Amino acid sequence: MPEDAGGVRADRFAPVLRRVRTGNGFEEALEQILQVLRLGLVPAGERLPAERELAGRLGISRVTLREVLGVLRREGLVESRRGRYGGTFVRDRAEAGGADGLRRRVPDVEVEDVLRFREVLEVGAAGLCAALRPTGGRAARLRTALAGTRDAPLAEYRRRDTLLHLTLVELCGSPSLTAQYAAVRSTVNGLLDCIPLLVRSLEHSQRQHRALVEAVLDGDPEAAREVVREHCAATAALLRGFLPVRPAG
Repeated sequence: MPEDAGGVRADRFAPVLRRVRTGNGFEEALEQILQVLRLGLVPAGERLPAERELAGRLGISRVTLREVLGVLRREGLVESRRGRYGGTFVRDRAEAGGADGLRRRVPDVEVEDVLRFREVLEVGAAGLCAALRPTGGRAARLRTALAGTRDAPLAEYRRRDTLLHLTLVELCGSPSLTAQYAAVRSTVNGLLDCIPLLVRSLEHSQRQHRALVEAVLDGDPEAAREVVREHCAATAALLRGFLPVRPAG
């Protein structure tokens, strides 16, 4: 039986690898493969399943899969080998930086609790803001905040991204909501600082930002809420993938 191809050996991946949702394919695929590594389903020195198998299990294109594997290589978690017996091989944790290879300095918070609270606040705020349908100067503020994220240098992106989300929440007209969101966003940013800043993910995020602003300015609460749910899910997938998450509650 070929290594990692079908049969009993491949079953070890069944609890982790599953078809991802179309909207967040890159982030969710990265999350799942990071879980495979963190769980030790492929020991150091062994090969990951072939690209065709992985892409099929995850329901993504091989182009997207290669981008995911590229992230893992840059993080020092896997390495590529050429030739007849080549493929993508898992690196030893010690060589990849020990436990810090999969976890950097992480704030002492319940990550799942933070992610759930953030989603509730943002989904609610997006629906409320769209129902209010900002016009005039309020709409201009939102467009300006969106424009600020466009083509932002990597070093500036997170700050401008935060300003866009804060602007949307502030336009709801609830100081209490704004204060709560600012607090949870600060914690989320602290978590995001612990993982790589991925250009592919930022491009995806920017498309969602545009869709969100369009929905809000069109006065479509349901569309705005749905975009934010997907947006939050993408961020959550990256954090769950890179960080060891403790269950909330």
